[in-house]
Amino acid sequence: MKNKFISKAVSVWVLCAILMAGAYGTVVAAPQSAVLEFAAISLDGKSVSSSQLLGKAYIVNFFASWCPPCRAEIPDMVALQAKYSSKGFTFIGVGYKDTNPAIREFAAKMQVNYPVVIADDKLSTVFSGYTKGEIRAIPTSFVVDSTGRVIQVITGGLSKEAFEKIIVEALKKPVRPK
Repeated sequence: MKNKFISKAVSVWVLCAILMAGAYGTVVAAPQSAVLEFAAISLDGKSVSSSQLLGKAYIVNFFASWCPPCRAEIPDMVALQAKYSSKGFTFIGVGYKDTNPAIREFAAKMQVNYPVVIADDKLSTVFSGYTKGEIRAIPTSFVVDSTGRVIQVITGGLSKEAFEKIIVEALKKPVRPK
């Protein structure tokens, strides 16, 4: 009986540690100078690609319907999409390590107002190049400036205030050395 209690306590502690680590976004990789290149089809059948987004700042957010920090930050992302889309910003949601039906149901329930795609091997490989290996945690967000360069990679859930600060910075005209 005592071992069962200890085992349960350890499991709860580990889960809390994982969730707390996800509650505070951390930069996981330095940006690369190459322009990001990807293409996918959104849940509504439309093409979403880096070439279409060139000139816009955006955040690509890898998430799953079963992920507590993801579930917590999506309503804030929906609100910020509504606020900043007219200023040349968008989120791109990427359902990761989840099923297509679960992502569809989750996006509808959360009233996601930005494009959502399902990660496949090709898309995962493109973004894994910015994380020094595969994407190991969700949510993971890739901040892309208007020149198409990844300027920040963040693991863990973010608050609305943190996302807004990142969006405002990403919308500033990038200055590139000549």
